[in-house]
Amino acid sequence: MSEEQNVTSKKITSKTRNRLVAAVASAAIAGAVGFSAISSGTVPVFAEPVKLDRPVQAPSFADVVDVVTPAVVSVRISGEAPETGTVATPFFDMPGFDNLPPNHPLRRFFDEFQRRDEQPRGPQQRRRTRPVAQGSGFFISGDGYIVTNNHVVEGGNQYTVVLEDGTELQADLIGKDPRTDLAVLKVKADREFTYVTWANDDAARVGDWVVAVGNPFGLGGTVTAGIVSARGREIGAGNYDDFLQIDAAVNQGNSGGPTFNLAGEVVGVNTAIFSPSGGNVGIAFAIPASLAKTVVEQLIEDGSVERGYMGVSIQEVTPQIAESLGLQDARGALINSANSGDPAARAGIQAGDVVIAVNGKTIAPPRELARTVAAIQPGTEIDVTVWRNGKSQDFSVTLTEMPDTDQVASAAPSAPSQDEGGQPASFGLTVAPADDGNGLVVTDVEPGSVAEENGIQPGDVIRAINSQPVTTAGDLKKAADAASSAGRGAVLLQVVRDDANRFVALPIG
Repeated sequence: MSEEQNVTSKKITSKTRNRLVAAVASAAIAGAVGFSAISSGTVPVFAEPVKLDRPVQAPSFADVVDVVTPAVVSVRISGEAPETGTVATPFFDMPGFDNLPPNHPLRRFFDEFQRRDEQPRGPQQRRRTRPVAQGSGFFISGDGYIVTNNHVVEGGNQYTVVLEDGTELQADLIGKDPRTDLAVLKVKADREFTYVTWANDDAARVGDWVVAVGNPFGLGGTVTAGIVSARGREIGAGNYDDFLQIDAAVNQGNSGGPTFNLAGEVVGVNTAIFSPSGGNVGIAFAIPASLAKTVVEQLIEDGSVERGYMGVSIQEVTPQIAESLGLQDARGALINSANSGDPAARAGIQAGDVVIAVNGKTIAPPRELARTVAAIQPGTEIDVTVWRNGKSQDFSVTLTEMPDTDQVASAAPSAPSQDEGGQPASFGLTVAPADDGNGLVVTDVEPGSVAEENGIQPGDVIRAINSQPVTTAGDLKKAADAASSAGRGAVLLQVVRDDANRFVALPIG
């Protein structure tokens, strides 16, 4: 090899060596960060994956689910089609929901119960049995008593219970209570069943974990979890609204299924959801265990529920009404009317009284009166404290059994409330003596007046002001002056419209 070639060889070797050193260094650096991209086509070099030494201990409901799931069942209801004409699947609405418009968000969420089949039936199809509904339920005794919703069983005459393992058993309807939307079935089987017990729902706090188990969309044995979102919800379903609100996913078919606390006790019975779309949006309502337990026990014992009855209609006590009556707080139930011959009227309670306590228990919202009285057995004598003429008075009322129609302490719509403000004693009203001499007929209402703002209309009859009968227009001014002298900022008018009583508080200057 010539000297010139040798020099060239040394240069190439040196150059190659430098490139190799640079490549190795680059690879080492790339390895430290996890990959190498020296040039296209090279294979990445990965570091060790990142992971925790111990997994995070998130809440698990598996232990609760393992214990309670065998007690939860699917309930399939069958009915009988009419002999001729069209076939219509019955509506399975909770009390109070049947009058809601179709687009109202508080419609029943079990839409499959509300579909109508209008296909004509031929003679060969008359009186055929067909499925009409599907929901959920749960055992509350080892001998086969099952709790579900009334709207699930309504209209059915055959009841099939499907257990967790797929076993199908026939059941009898023991009793149902439309007012609370509860029903009890009894399975026909000579065996012992896994069952669950009721929780003390008074101990349930907003924010507590709950687990719902049921049969959404016919899937059966489905578990969802959430928290108690609110207590004492009134959703317009009836006089006994006192729902637990939960955010566990509840959908079509969950009706009648249980909601459990983390001790595996039934804290509520799922019955409704708030849903603009018909699907779960995280707002569901459950009948609290305390109410359900009482109703279920009566259904098992007697097949029906007996409720105490006073025979009154009531409305809310607004701050303006409380002011007009001299009540320190807006609480209690204002008596719109006391039905002649019924327990309250016989005891001396009258329209314009405010019930503030029953048997020493304070009545706050008006529906609390309905729930309290209904929970007491007919024939029981109770102590009712009312606010009348600026002071409390006690009356002894012997309850009777509630009639078939839901009249007990039914809450009437309250008058619109308005802020207090300076108003003339006439309140913007033109009145004339009633033909029968019992009150004043409103002949005109001034636009924008306090009377119009509070819903008074021409044709209304003012029977009394602050519980005092009125017969002349001058009585309005006298009542306003008397209230003002007593330091009150409003007067209370007893107004009759379409033979229905209501009370309206009008602010005075």
